[in-house]
Amino acid sequence: MKLANALSQRSELQTRIRQLEARLYNNAQVQEGEQTAEDPEELLRELEEDYARLEELISAINRTNGAARTEDGSTLSDLLARRDCLKGKLGILRNFLDNASALVRRRTAGEIRIKSAVDVRRLQKQVDGLSRDLRQLEETIQEKNWTTELL
Repeated sequence: MKLANALSQRSELQTRIRQLEARLYNNAQVQEGEQTAEDPEELLRELEEDYARLEELISAINRTNGAARTEDGSTLSDLLARRDCLKGKLGILRNFLDNASALVRRRTAGEIRIKSAVDVRRLQKQVDGLSRDLRQLEETIQEKNWTTELL
């Protein structure tokens, strides 16, 4: 099985588990003399099976990510950590730039002038560079996901 297939299965299992959780909550109580729409015991068994399969997949994915190497010697785990940090940093910088570049309209010449505390143009170029790096990193990760066999 390719890593990409395992990642897809993991995502499907996580969605199914969330759905099972909702179904369990919906069938946790019933009016006396009535029956639940679904058997909670059966739902609990399904949940147990799905979590067991999810654990197997996550372990295999993690082993593979730790062992699979790119041409420069980085592991997929290294690339994923870098991707997560780049996404976080970009999110903060983009929000910061939105605030720093917001124009404040003055109604009269006597009102206080508000100006940006940073060089917005310079930071925007930095964000553009980081965005390019993130796109390239995502491409490398995706390429590796489709060519790497699951361990």
